[in-house]
Amino acid sequence: MVIKSLAIDLYRAQQRVHQLQEQLEHADPREKDALRRELQAATAERDQLRRLVDARKEKPLYRTSFKNEPDL
Repeated sequence: MVIKSLAIDLYRAQQRVHQLQEQLEHADPREKDALRRELQAATAERDQLRRLVDARKEKPLYRTSFKNEPDL
């Protein structure tokens, strides 16, 4: 369940970054500096969430079961 909530947060962060990029394209020169700082923070949050989701999806490099069942 944790990965699902992380994925939802990642989706929202991606949407926020996209929204800020569009606002930056159409912003007044006076507003661009503030939007750039906000975009930089949103991008950092998105990247951190992406790393967390990717880490949750990776299979461990060590054996997790000693049963005689084949890995799926």
